[in-house]
Amino acid sequence: MTTEAVRTPAIVLEHVTKQYGQGATVIDDLSATILPGEFVSIIGPSGCGKSTLLKLVAGLSPITSGKIVMERLTLVNARRITSFLFQDPTLLPWRTVRANVGLGLELEGVARAARQQTVDAMLALVGLTDVGAKYPRELSGGMKMRVSIARALAGKPRVLLLDEPFAALDEMTRDRMNEELLRLREQHNWTVLFVTHSVAEAVFLSNRILVLGANPGRLAHDMAVPLAWPRTAETRRSPGFDQAVSEVSRILREVQSR
Repeated sequence: MTTEAVRTPAIVLEHVTKQYGQGATVIDDLSATILPGEFVSIIGPSGCGKSTLLKLVAGLSPITSGKIVMERLTLVNARRITSFLFQDPTLLPWRTVRANVGLGLELEGVARAARQQTVDAMLALVGLTDVGAKYPRELSGGMKMRVSIARALAGKPRVLLLDEPFAALDEMTRDRMNEELLRLREQHNWTVLFVTHSVAEAVFLSNRILVLGANPGRLAHDMAVPLAWPRTAETRRSPGFDQAVSEVSRILREVQSR
């Protein structure tokens, strides 16, 4: 990472507040800075605004007050460098895997030959070269999520926003997908904001964890994860991992009790 990259944040949130109409405030005066290449997880009690915050960063919902800047771009201009993954893979059931992965490129008017070349590369990247002709109904939950990831990566994003993408998977598949995500990130050095309810998942994946408090959503803690890189399956069996999970769990309990 260059010195200039360190000086120039990837995402800056300044005093961000979100209120829906005349209702309660969902996010209140939240400020945070995300550096290029950081993997930052967002955790907190149910209803604290985790998913709402991600949608604000993605530009899918307008902020009520404050400011969000991504790589010195407005959120509208930053859409071309950003991909959003939802909890559900959101694949079109009538399109094959290849057609789903290439959907964004097709909508952008990318030429067929270039589109197919990119789709081939993305399917190889996520280990799904042999299922390109299949339909979503023929895939397991983990495979569907890999297709969703491949589709997100086809646009060559610099920023990934992930809203509990592995929450519906069984624990073993979820662990494998976590490891796969880090493998891909090692190759592409994305900046990542990742919403999860799982403390263990947040600890395993992240450089930093933002802990939100509720009613209204606010930044309660911004903490670094003191684990070495790269993270592997062995990481989960280390004393340092258990200690970090215990510490984040303690902080989360304190936040929930307030």
